[in-house]
Amino acid sequence: MKRLISCYPSDYKDMTPEAFKQSILASEGRTIMGEWVVTSAPLLEGVTNAEMMAAFGADLLVLNEFDVFEKDIVGMEKMDNPIQQLKEWAGRPIGINLEPVDVDAQGQEELITLSKGRGVSKESLEAAEKLGIDFIMLTGNPATGVSMASIEQSVELAKAHYNGLVFAGKMHGAGLAEDIIDVDQLKVFMEKGADGVLIPASGTAPGVSEERAREATVAVHKLGGVVISTIGTSQESADPATIREIGLSNKRVGIDVHHIGDGSYGRMPDPENILQLGLTVRGKRHTYFKMAQSLNR
Repeated sequence: MKRLISCYPSDYKDMTPEAFKQSILASEGRTIMGEWVVTSAPLLEGVTNAEMMAAFGADLLVLNEFDVFEKDIVGMEKMDNPIQQLKEWAGRPIGINLEPVDVDAQGQEELITLSKGRGVSKESLEAAEKLGIDFIMLTGNPATGVSMASIEQSVELAKAHYNGLVFAGKMHGAGLAEDIIDVDQLKVFMEKGADGVLIPASGTAPGVSEERAREATVAVHKLGGVVISTIGTSQESADPATIREIGLSNKRVGIDVHHIGDGSYGRMPDPENILQLGLTVRGKRHTYFKMAQSLNR
């Protein structure tokens, strides 16, 4: 087992989910996760956003709005398994968001309807397994009506029909007014079998302070879980000074993975902000190591 920040592309190929989780924890809060919306054109023609994020130092890549049945990614040719192709091109573990919509939720805004391939079901989870997806985030996009309760209900289903890592939680309200950093609720996610949780980085979603984030992080760590701190409020397109402040806050809180979202040009983080986040939380040594390594290693 190697720390994720010390891994080469070849190290991921035979890594079990258990070793994958431990490699994240062993990296001691220096893992970067980049996210992109696959239904939008990439930042640069001829290069996928997966390759772009890896080039600027992201360790983990998550695809947003990926339909596990249609399997379309704008900027790539139609193929049976684009996930495996992205792994070859970017040399990183690949995850996706699946969204457990709460059909009884009363939204703060008009809610959208998702395709079946973006929702959580036995069939979508089995499809994700077949594609070789390394981790799933049970979460909600804006105006989807995903609730903390519906996420809870989906955790056991996910663990029953999918063998990779499962992370549960919200980056923002997803169209609902509810407490998205409820420690008791996060502990229930873990008790249901989640490998870790998502919580908004302090300074992103309203009311999420370092104190609240720290309380949640300590509780989840006691249960053996990974804590992913998210920037899902379009602050991924803010100035680098803001990203630096969020990264240092995450370090004080003690989280394991620094997520940076898809709300900028090309529907991915600003590349400069991925770099700034890496430099802030792990310095030049580990950041440049990821940026410079060959895919053949």
